[in-house]
Amino acid sequence: MDLKDVDLNLLLVFHHLLTERRVSAVADRLGMTQPGVSNALKRLRVLLGDDLFLRTSRGMEPTPYAARLAEPIGYALSTIQNSLNESGEFDPAASRQQFTLALTDIGEIYIFPKLMGILAERAPGVSITTVRNNAVNLKDEMEAGKVDLAVGLLPHLKSGFYQRRLFRQGYVCMFRSGHPLDKPAMTTEEFAHADHVVVVASGTGHAMVDQSIEKKGIKRRVALTVPHFVAVGHILASSNMIATVPERYARECVQPFGLKYVPHPLDLPAISINQFWHARMHRDAANQWLRNLIFDTFVE
Repeated sequence: MDLKDVDLNLLLVFHHLLTERRVSAVADRLGMTQPGVSNALKRLRVLLGDDLFLRTSRGMEPTPYAARLAEPIGYALSTIQNSLNESGEFDPAASRQQFTLALTDIGEIYIFPKLMGILAERAPGVSITTVRNNAVNLKDEMEAGKVDLAVGLLPHLKSGFYQRRLFRQGYVCMFRSGHPLDKPAMTTEEFAHADHVVVVASGTGHAMVDQSIEKKGIKRRVALTVPHFVAVGHILASSNMIATVPERYARECVQPFGLKYVPHPLDLPAISINQFWHARMHRDAANQWLRNLIFDTFVE
């Protein structure tokens, strides 16, 4: 097939159908009529010799062939658009851009107090929206341009993504001030016999640490299991439970909750926390500015 035979507008319809999965939504997005979108899809089916999308109860589902075309076509279109609109610079002081970041709750607690203070000084018109990096199909959302940056341990973001390490994160034991274990060090036996708050954070680096504890044959007395870290500081402050938490999170909890932490009695692996961005945003001046700001602020 020769590129001269391909109408670029057909590829735009294809790209937005992958994202929206509804003909009506694509029509609204591109300023077309629904019959116009359907006709474009019909022409593309003939051109490529594949159904491309099948109507289901969940919307227009791509065929395997369409799924294989998704990334290269999306990247090509974004490269063209970025090249046409590229100003070569980004003025943070004048910008009113909204960025979407994917993080864990720990990422929000550790990163945003400092980051938002910097933005207030350097880019007062810039705003941030967050999503949980394990609550969305992150790969698809970043390919579609709906998420600008992701921060965490995200080994599934490989082909088509760039990454840069911010820091390595170790783990400690945290408890209230005046706890029976409030001393400079904790033994493995004391750790095993204490009452624990355990955070079940599947799809994150913390889940790997929990697996490491289990592999060492340590049977914790789990008194409470929670799905996130948001309430852990409050819980520890008013109980005799302890928790295994990232050291950076522990630092943020010491003052507001009256907590303390000690080195972990088990030899747990540190995990790398990276920031990730899709190749389509690699040369985007605004994205470059934000990811460089985050790197300069939080790099180890």
